[in-house]
Amino acid sequence: MDSQKDTAKKSLPLWIQLLIWLGLLGLLVLVAMGLSKAKSPVIRIGSTVPDFPLSFYREYEYESFTEINLSDLRGKVVVINFWASWCKPCESEAADLESAWQYFKPSGEVLFIGIDYVDTEPEARSYLARFDISYPNAPDLATNISQKFNRQLGVPETYVIDQEGVLQYIKIGPFISVDEIINAIEPFLKGQ
Repeated sequence: MDSQKDTAKKSLPLWIQLLIWLGLLGLLVLVAMGLSKAKSPVIRIGSTVPDFPLSFYREYEYESFTEINLSDLRGKVVVINFWASWCKPCESEAADLESAWQYFKPSGEVLFIGIDYVDTEPEARSYLARFDISYPNAPDLATNISQKFNRQLGVPETYVIDQEGVLQYIKIGPFISVDEIINAIEPFLKGQ
């Protein structure tokens, strides 16, 4: 009989137990919503890419501008490639990206921008020099840019934005050839 009294004294009132269970259920719902959001990009194909500033590495500026906003590039197709010097798959596409840049550069209709993801400047510069990269490149040390795209799967990732600032194409992982890169961009050029 004494053990029944001790058990009754130790159990929480029913309303407190319900509150605890409701709190746990609410927490699970929040976690599920967060995981669901993390699986899909913040910017979807067909949506306008929010404006953000770019501060380029010295010697990798855009037309001698050390800083610009993405919105300053309206009227061009913008190819944004997230990469890192520590990324082996990035190395496999680096030369092809530079070749594709050289293919489109004379027309002035397309601009490639490399976004160096969570890297150090000396390693980034070494990578850019090793692959003879000549298109503009900017660091993303604080992940402010990549968070806008909700980069989740790792580098490399490439995004093609049309002349009006609308995301038109996403490539997760490395490109396998120059032709694949060119074919991803050409449909968004005017007159194509």
